[in-house]
Amino acid sequence: MEQPHPGRASADEEAQILEAIDRWVEREVRPIARKFDQADEYPFELVEQMKELGLFGATISQDYGGLGLSASCYASLVTRISSVWMAPTGIFNSHLIMAQAVERNGTPEQRAEWLPRFATGELRGGIGLTEPDAGTDLQGIRSTARRDGEHYLLRGTKTWITNGVYGTCFAVLVKTDPEAEPRHRGMSLFICEKGEGFTVGRKLKKLGYRSIDSAELVFEDFRVPATRLVGGMEGRGFQHAVGGLELGRINVAARGVGLAKGALDDALRYAQQRRTFGKPIAHHQAIQLKLADMATRVEAARLLVEQAARKYDTGMRCDLEAGMAKLFASEAAVANSLEAMRVFGGYSYSVDFDVERYYRDAPLMCIGEGTNEMQRIIIARQLVERFPA
Repeated sequence: MEQPHPGRASADEEAQILEAIDRWVEREVRPIARKFDQADEYPFELVEQMKELGLFGATISQDYGGLGLSASCYASLVTRISSVWMAPTGIFNSHLIMAQAVERNGTPEQRAEWLPRFATGELRGGIGLTEPDAGTDLQGIRSTARRDGEHYLLRGTKTWITNGVYGTCFAVLVKTDPEAEPRHRGMSLFICEKGEGFTVGRKLKKLGYRSIDSAELVFEDFRVPATRLVGGMEGRGFQHAVGGLELGRINVAARGVGLAKGALDDALRYAQQRRTFGKPIAHHQAIQLKLADMATRVEAARLLVEQAARKYDTGMRCDLEAGMAKLFASEAAVANSLEAMRVFGGYSYSVDFDVERYYRDAPLMCIGEGTNEMQRIIIARQLVERFPA
């Protein structure tokens, strides 16, 4: 029998966790999703339940109190939740990108100090990368950190930061050497707990992906101990941040699969209940063509996500596979959400059905964690690099 990786959950443990997630989704998530989404209300009770389930430590090693899930199991977990409501997955995924940056790149002291608190959700938050003038081009950030004795002073503004309002701790990317060339060599990642000089600028209202707080974070000579520089060395922050985005892209791809499946499930159910011309619309060829394409997208996206997650679990570079999965699955979610709207017809515009939420939520995944245009460039460059003529 194959032995689990040290610090990682066994296959039996992962199966039990997925079963628990399925029960939780049906019992706690599905009944409140529509109400909380429409009110754009933060699900405090659900977050407490997520703590109890261990979701804030899902991919953190068991050595530090986490669940130690493989990326493959984690992707399946995200898919199952997202097929009902996507927003809760963002609450723990952004947090886990921060945790992964510390676990992969932090000093032994940093891992021992921070990861147990991340795993329980005592501290939860996310990763501060995007700025008003820097999104996909991370090297264009302007936030800085200046050394001041045993501390650094951070100045700058981050925007579209998930968990920005209710989160308490963030991994923040800044420039410690603004004159460095190439620019990424002057960037560093810091673990920042909210405090004096670190404020929330404003909560950003969104088309979809509601009930989860996206906000501006403002740093005005925010004092951070030098011991919170991830890895203990300046100039490594860009690599730390980009490495974490592989897991983030697998998560976004898994969300895409979940949302595409949710749209398919609802459309399939409705098509068998709604009748026109004396028979269920599922018996009309035009609807059958839509359902067939929707189901095929779900399965193709799921397989791409599984491939990326398996490679991530080996520790190998997987930006090609993660990029393909993110690109295809997010586009599948958009396509399926639109097709579900068409299957539902006029009822799709009613807030009494979930398809209008799928339609609002889906486009985010084509933009977040690197735009799909950028994914195509990454994929093409990796193909040329891996298969030179």
